[in-house]
Formats: sequence, C-alpha cells, structure tokens
Amino acid sequence: MSICITATGLYTPPYSISNEELVATFNQYVDNYNAKNADAIDRGEKTALVHSTAEFIEKASGIKSRYVMEKDGILNPDIMAPVIPYRKLGKEMSIMAEMGLDALKQALDNAGLQGKDLDGIIVACSNFQRVYPAIAIEIQQYIGMQGGFGFDMNVACSAATFGIAQAVGLIKSGTAKRVAMVNIEITSAHLNWRNRDSHFIFGDVATATIIEELATPKGYEILDSHLFTQFSTNIKNEYGFLDRSEFLAAGTPMYPDIDAPVTDKLFLQEGRKVFREVCPAVSNLILELLHKNHIEPQQLKKMWLHQANANMIDLILRTVLGKEADKSIAPMVLAEYANTSSASPMIVFHKHQENMQSGDLGVICSFGAGYSIGGVLVKKV
Repeated sequence: MSICITATGLYTPPYSISNEELVATFNQYVDNYNAKNADAIDRGEKTALVHSTAEFIEKASGIKSRYVMEKDGILNPDIMAPVIPYRKLGKEMSIMAEMGLDALKQALDNAGLQGKDLDGIIVACSNFQRVYPAIAIEIQQYIGMQGGFGFDMNVACSAATFGIAQAVGLIKSGTAKRVAMVNIEITSAHLNWRNRDSHFIFGDVATATIIEELATPKGYEILDSHLFTQFSTNIKNEYGFLDRSEFLAAGTPMYPDIDAPVTDKLFLQEGRKVFREVCPAVSNLILELLHKNHIEPQQLKKMWLHQANANMIDLILRTVLGKEADKSIAPMVLAEYANTSSASPMIVFHKHQENMQSGDLGVICSFGAGYSIGGVLVKKV
C-alpha cells in the first residue's frame, strides 16, 4: 500500500488589489496621519510616517498583487481592513468554511471522489475566525461525509506540510484511509494595513489536498516528511480570546487608537531577522530530508516552497541546489497571489507540475512563525 496525494483544489477570492491601488490608499493614510498629528510631529512627540511605492514593494517581496475576500474596506484610508459581515453560526455557512468547501469540491472532482468517500478533514492554517466548533467539522457537514471526523490545527505558515504529515500518520495508524487537508486563509484580516514594512505581504485564498492509501499508487507518492519547530517571536500575532481580560486588567480600552500606525495585536515580524535565521534552517531541513532518503539534491525536479518572499525562495533554491540552479525548479506565484500563509506551497503545487514525469522527485516545503518548518518528499507516479 502507498500513501499518495491524488488531487488538489484551489479557491481564488473574487477581488484583486494591485500594488498601485494599495500604495495609493496607504499614502493617503500617511498624509492624513501626518496632517492630523502635525503639531506633535513638530514637537518631536510623534514620528512622521513615510510614503510607500509599488516599486519598493515589488523589489522587497516580488509581489505585484493579492486576492482578497473584500476590497473596499482595505482601500478606504479611514478603515484599512476588510469589512466582512457577521454570519449567524448554524444558520449560515461561515466564510472560512465556504472558501474551504469550494476548494475541497474541486479537489474531490479532480480525484473522481465525493464527500462520502472521505474519512477525515483537517483544516490547517494560520488564522481561525472562531475557537470552536472546528471549521473542519463545519465543512464535514456540508461536504456530505458519512461519519468520519474533522479537526483544526494551527502551525502558522507551515500548517500545510504539518497537515499532510498528520494525514499520513492517521492513515498509517489505520484511523483513516482517505483524508482531505484544507488550508483556508483570510490573512487580510490579521494584517496591519497601516504598517509600511508589512502591509503588502498577504493575500486570501483556500486550497484542498486529497491524501489516500492506495494499492496502486497514483498522483504523487508521499515518501517521507521532516518537521521542525523552534520558539521565536520574530513572527507573531497575539490576538486571542484572552485579550479582553488583559485589556481590562491593564485598565486600557479594548481597541487601540485607530490612528496608531502599529498595534501588537495584529501580524508583526522582524523581517531581516526572519530572513537571516529562517533561510538557512529551511535549506538544512530540505538537505536533511534528502540525505535521510539517500537522495542527492540534484535529483529534485521541483521544490514547491512557501511563497513568503522572492528573495527567500531564490536563496533557499541556490543553497540547496547551487548558485547556478534553474529557477524553474522553485516556481513562484507571489506576483499574483502574494503570501497566502499556509496555503502558499499548495498553490504552487497545484499550479506548477509541468515537466514532472513518472519517478521524478519533489519537495513541498513550508516555513513560518514558531519558527515552524516542514518538508514533504514526494515522487510522481
């Protein structure tokens, strides 16, 4: 028996925001902030904010646009956040479940399966709109599973590879024969659109991956996985259910001043530290995974990497395969999708399997907050 990835699905949100649109809104916010706080800035009590440019964003990240679930609120300089109406749980499908369901239906269609063929659903991502009941169980309800189970798990941007490894473990233990691993990200809601260093990074999306135990392998056989975590606060998002209690204990308002350019309750990262520390760790993990399986790096035909940053992807590729490595080995979707957190390596896997022949080897690799790094070694059947 072999455990294989047999199909994937991709849900792309209805709206796209270009760098130029984003910069126009950000710069208007900067002008409004500086004008409102001109006296305090003159007295040295506050620091004037600085404009951004589309060229800066593309050079720093490789990103040209991003998809989002709601556009008008993000591009309103007085709001700068997605405006998504509340849905009554139990009466309406939640927005995350709706996105995941669409991606999962595509994956099942591509695999020639139906919801009743699934034994389990894992929703693995960075952000959840609620603590419980699990988004996975909600999707289980709507996809038409007959029994089985669903659960949510969070390993930030590495959730996809950890989710695949979890699915493999469930299958090996006999708990399931066929598992869907779903990555749903509305990162536009955790992003501080007023922070010049990071306001351009993320986009929204959902992906689904079918992992099956098969007597006759098909798709991509999962050969091995390697997972690693190490505590770091260089990437963090501290928003949580205890916030109300913490704000009350501190005697401060629940929500910070809307004019504050940075809030520690949204996404924050020390970008330069992340680059220096994560890139070598990712490269080492991939090399260790290959060494453990007696595979030379040059045997890899594809590296489907987390789409964090074009410069990171390029450095990891060159570290693993050498300075002259063919860049097509590590394809990118950053320019169109931006960083979509947990879903990003699965978008690349879904869209870029060109030239993969029977027996060809590839690595799906993710990395992010935690730090968390995961690699999954696969072989084209």
